Amino acid sequence: MEKEIKLYRNSKKTKKLLLTSLGVCLILLLVILYSAGIFDNELKTKPLVFSIGAFLIMLILLLKSVLSLKDKSPLIELNNQNFYGKTTPMSKSFGIVNWIDVDNIELEKTGGDNLVVVTINNPEKYEGRLSKMMWNIAHNKNTNQLTLMYSASEIDIDADALFTSFNTLWKESTSSNN
Repeated sequence: MEKEIKLYRNSKKTKKLLLTSLGVCLILLLVILYSAGIFDNELKTKPLVFSIGAFLIMLILLLKSVLSLKDKSPLIELNNQNFYGKTTPMSKSFGIVNWIDVDNIELEKTGGDNLVVVTINNPEKYEGRLSKMMWNIAHNKNTNQLTLMYSASEIDIDADALFTSFNTLWKESTSSNN
C-alpha cells in the first residue's frame, strides 16, 4: 500500500518567523545608524561593515521568504520510496532522496530550532546536486556519508512529529524492501 505524507506551510509559524527576521533587520539597521555616527558623530568602521553585511544577508533572506509565500506546494513530501523537502537551503537544493540510501535519522537541536537530521550512504549517487560549498558542508569525508537537515519551523507539525513521520516511513520502506 502506497503511503504518502505531504506537509504544507503553516501561515502562523511563517508569519512569526518573518516578524522575527524583520525585527533582526531593524536592530541591525539601528546598529548601522549608530556605527555611522548618527547619534554621537563618531564613525565606527568595523561594526559598520559587519552590521551592513549582516543586514544585507538578513534582508535578502527576508525578501526570499516573502516571495516564497506564493508557493503553495508541500514543503516536505514523504512516500514509501523516497522523500523531498524544501525547509532548509541544503534540502531544497538536494532534491529527492531514496529511503534505501538512508543510514540514520535523528532529531537534533541546532540553534533555536529542532532539526530532523538524515544521514545518507552512497554519496556518489547524489553527486552533482549541490554546489561545491554545500557539498563540502553536507559530505563527511571520514564516514563517506551525506547529512541533510529538515526543519519543522514553517510546516503544520512540530519537530517531534516530523521526526516520527520520517522514522515511520523509513522503517516501513526498509521492511517492504526485505
